[in-house]
Amino acid sequence: MKQLNKTRVRRRRLGVAAAAFGLVATLLTAGQAGATPDPGDTPAAPESVSKSDTADTRAAISSGEIPGQDEIVHSDNIEHIANVPKDALPGLNTDIAFQGKYAFAGNYDGFRIFDISNPRAPKTVAQVLCPGGQNDISVSGDLLFLSTDSSRSDNSCNSVSQPATEKSSWEGIKIFDISDITKPDYVASVETACGSHTHTLVPERKNVYVYVSSYFPSATFPDCQPPHDGISVIKVPRKAPTQAAVIDFPVLFPGDGPDGGGNPGGPTNPGVSKTTGCHDITVLPSKDLAAGACMGDGILLDIEDPAKPRVIDQVQDNVNFAFWHSATFNQKANKIVFTDELGGGGAATCNEAIGPNRGANGIYDIVGKGDKRKLVFRSYFKIDRHQADTEVCVAHNGSLIPVKGKDLMVQAWYQGGISVWDFTDSSKPKEIGYFERGPLSTTTLQTAGSWSAYYYNGYVYSNDIAKGLDVLKINDRRTDPAKRIRLDELNVQTQPDYFDR
Repeated sequence: MKQLNKTRVRRRRLGVAAAAFGLVATLLTAGQAGATPDPGDTPAAPESVSKSDTADTRAAISSGEIPGQDEIVHSDNIEHIANVPKDALPGLNTDIAFQGKYAFAGNYDGFRIFDISNPRAPKTVAQVLCPGGQNDISVSGDLLFLSTDSSRSDNSCNSVSQPATEKSSWEGIKIFDISDITKPDYVASVETACGSHTHTLVPERKNVYVYVSSYFPSATFPDCQPPHDGISVIKVPRKAPTQAAVIDFPVLFPGDGPDGGGNPGGPTNPGVSKTTGCHDITVLPSKDLAAGACMGDGILLDIEDPAKPRVIDQVQDNVNFAFWHSATFNQKANKIVFTDELGGGGAATCNEAIGPNRGANGIYDIVGKGDKRKLVFRSYFKIDRHQADTEVCVAHNGSLIPVKGKDLMVQAWYQGGISVWDFTDSSKPKEIGYFERGPLSTTTLQTAGSWSAYYYNGYVYSNDIAKGLDVLKINDRRTDPAKRIRLDELNVQTQPDYFDR
């Protein structure tokens, strides 16, 4: 595998003929452009692409306009210092959490714990087989939380897939005791309506509150009935996690329609997801705020009472956003970056045909005070390195890089790789570094690349869906001050106050 330590300026015209137009039409008319489609417990099968797309991809590689198959390229200020391939868990790699010298990496088949005390040589501490896509993961103290959003025969780690139409099926939150980091102990579970696609922790001294995001209800699902217009709130006593239970289901989108008051989606808003729940919520406990990415809507919430979150403002973008996927506050809590997962994390959307404003980030300023705060759109940001039509590419999970007075972020883009970018000026965001691999395949469209890329204690950790854990180091005077910030724990969807701890 070759590695190039140089910047490539690549704005190739990939997929702009009739085939690309067909892709655009497909994405815009899709009934439900959800998050990564739940394939059960195994990755979705690769999809063949047209002969012309295959030829175009190979021609772009041959001419040097895109990296070669599996070739690593990066900007001069990015150093790739480690990769740890998959091991016992063959499923899709997903999200990451951190505590002390450990990284906790989710996988559709369970989770893996790394000792990252030496970032250049991460070591596996434990691997836990516990299938249940997508195994979104977080940690707090001695507790580890996993999301199960695939219908299972029961709540055990030995369960098998079972249709959601069966009342006995189970989906929800699993809780592990990690006081012995080498032997995580499964201690409790909580079933939640429509499962748990993602979850977010609001930690307190005695309890941990868990916001559970899920969606796609159906009248045929006994435990996932419409309208599903809110989130489940779980209360977990730290000293008695077996007593964890759902304490409320706050309605975030009240309305008279069958799906509440969220975005109706198509045909009213063609190409936009109907809001039937939230995909992800990010909380900023130091400011008593949360931001929700809820399919067809973006919301700002007050969480002064963590057991009863309430909506302050609600926005939609029915021109360029298909699926509101995730959210990130800046440190001052006067901006939010929302991501659009156009194509559900299963399409090639980083090309000229799709353009710079779809499958991108939307940057919003928060203006006003108290309950009169409003979300005001400022600009879009999307990587401009066009990818091949065999590469799934779209805005995905990222985190702040803590530099006082600046708004810097590192972000995953699936096979678009990892981008480091600056949104200090909300209206003029710009990329300042990147890392990516060439196509996983030149003949099939496969789900691969960076699922999550997060900055933690001086390094960037990326959970690559297919290639394993990558560790990067940024060598740039603009980001260097962040190296002085040290955290004891990081769940990115529970944003810390980096400068007042």
